[in-house]
Amino acid sequence: MHDEEVTYRIRHVTSYAYSDLVTLAHNEARLSPRNGPFQVAHHARLVVDPMPAFVAREHDYFGNAVSLFVLQEPHRRFTVTAHSEVSLRAPFLPDPDDTPPWEDVRDRLANSTEQEVFEAIEHVYESPYVRWNGAIVEYAAQSFTRGRPLLAAAIDLSSRIHADFEYRPGVTSVATPVATVFEQRSGVCQDFAHFMIACMRSHGLAARYVSGYLLTHPVAGQPRRIGADASHAWAAVYCPEYDFIDLDPTNNVLVTIEHPTLAWGRDFGDVSPLKGVVLGGGAHRVEVSVEVMPVDDET
Repeated sequence: MHDEEVTYRIRHVTSYAYSDLVTLAHNEARLSPRNGPFQVAHHARLVVDPMPAFVAREHDYFGNAVSLFVLQEPHRRFTVTAHSEVSLRAPFLPDPDDTPPWEDVRDRLANSTEQEVFEAIEHVYESPYVRWNGAIVEYAAQSFTRGRPLLAAAIDLSSRIHADFEYRPGVTSVATPVATVFEQRSGVCQDFAHFMIACMRSHGLAARYVSGYLLTHPVAGQPRRIGADASHAWAAVYCPEYDFIDLDPTNNVLVTIEHPTLAWGRDFGDVSPLKGVVLGGGAHRVEVSVEVMPVDDET
């Protein structure tokens, strides 16, 4: 399993339609997959329409690739198409029961001066989209019982979120507080990731938000639907000796070779695929289409 490798070609299209004319737009995109211990990004290309007057590329604080561009041509429609190719190897995943007790990890994060541990500490605290209350602490405590191995506890938490929460698009927005998601027990992958992160951080653990994609499988006997895949989000918990281990509470799985990674940070605000400011525009409508295609499946 550890030697298995898959290469994907990814096409991510984001289109904005405006009711009024946009005369100026400044944008930043995090649509280029990053390299990691089990992922190699071969190439990435953005096609922007209308053509930008200015383009720059850099890496943000978390090491994510960022494309900055300015549109000066007046427009009512704006489209960004990201093409990328990435290879994933199945990560090494420890036996959950062989990971250290979660309290030991918490204490090490609180007291260690080791560089690796120190870099994880920034993911222990509240962030703009990840805040918690007493009810969330109590919910998390059902998984993080005394002496329980860290990964075993995190897997249990992911499983409980999957069972207790309903996937319901349209009932939340980016601005919906984690406490509200918990009260209504519904939302989408972004909400479930934020909630899981809040649970783990509330117990002194380091957890980060990961954006990426999820390969979907066609119904038996039917061809793969173009554009049927989706952008996705999940959580990762820091475990000494293993770095961050990714878990997907929306699907109740440990992340392996079907989750290409785009970016990571404290929460969605750090890794938004596309954001910016515009002059004019009025009301707008946004459409997103994603295709994740294993190279061997292409015809």
